[in-house]
Amino acid sequence: MPRNKSVDYRLLLKVSKYYYEKQLTQQEISERLNLSRPKVSRLLKQAEEIGIVKISIIPQPGIHTDLEDALERTYGLKEAVVVEVSDPNSQYAVSREVGAAAADYFSQSVSSPSVIGISWGTTLQAMVDALRSQDFRESQVVQLIGGLGKPESEAHATYILRRLVEKTGAQLSILNVPGIVDNTAVKIALMSDSHLKEVFNYFENIDVAFVGVGTPTPDSVVMRDGTILTQDQLEYLLSQGAVGDICLRFFDERGNIIHSEIDERVLGITLEQIQKIDRVVGVTGGPFKDKAIRAALLGKLVNVLITDHLSAKKLLKEA
Repeated sequence: MPRNKSVDYRLLLKVSKYYYEKQLTQQEISERLNLSRPKVSRLLKQAEEIGIVKISIIPQPGIHTDLEDALERTYGLKEAVVVEVSDPNSQYAVSREVGAAAADYFSQSVSSPSVIGISWGTTLQAMVDALRSQDFRESQVVQLIGGLGKPESEAHATYILRRLVEKTGAQLSILNVPGIVDNTAVKIALMSDSHLKEVFNYFENIDVAFVGVGTPTPDSVVMRDGTILTQDQLEYLLSQGAVGDICLRFFDERGNIIHSEIDERVLGITLEQIQKIDRVVGVTGGPFKDKAIRAALLGKLVNVLITDHLSAKKLLKEA
């Protein structure tokens, strides 16, 4: 292709070599060549446009920015983080490694002061365990649902909250009640407590929430020891089309909220309140989670997703 006579190729080449090879700043080039800084910037852009400079972004093994971009476009996400996990068919491995990625995301993306909501689950436990110590003394951590499971369980909501506060120094608003009670009368009695009301009031002011996405299956955490849901309750939820839950609030395959007698006994944030939070980070993945994750994305219950690479591929295939 013939050169354009109106283009100063020598100057373009010189400016490009100074910037890309000798690592001079645009200001230094400006002073050295007696050019204005805006002109240096324009020359660098022109060098790219006519092909004197070609910038290549080289993909790195284990980093899936292509999947992240596709998830963001397909589901309208604010951000997606896709993790290359060592064993995508092992829920334990996925929870541990996705949780570690969520800890990095927390450190990079959450600023202080903030009001931070936290739910429960094994992947969020892995997140707080992997989180490095940092100064969030001006922030507030809010428990999104009361305690679930046996008190000694590491996935117990209060364990996760206390561990997070240990590492950040944030103020803690804790729901020192069960996540689900026997009947609505018990819930009404507990909700009269002034401390509980104060914590519930924080739900309207949360800046960012980190939540797990559960699945209503016989081997899920909510069914593991029989202290959260019974088999009859599980079968009822399935009959209503439930495919997943956030904070023990269940939804169907399109992300529609399932209101039930079970829902009325939960002490925690509602899905309607979750949908009003500016940034809801779903920290989830695993071999059997894709339907629940997809439903949460379709229902706009989550707008930032941190997941494993196999789940990401399934989500895109289903879309």
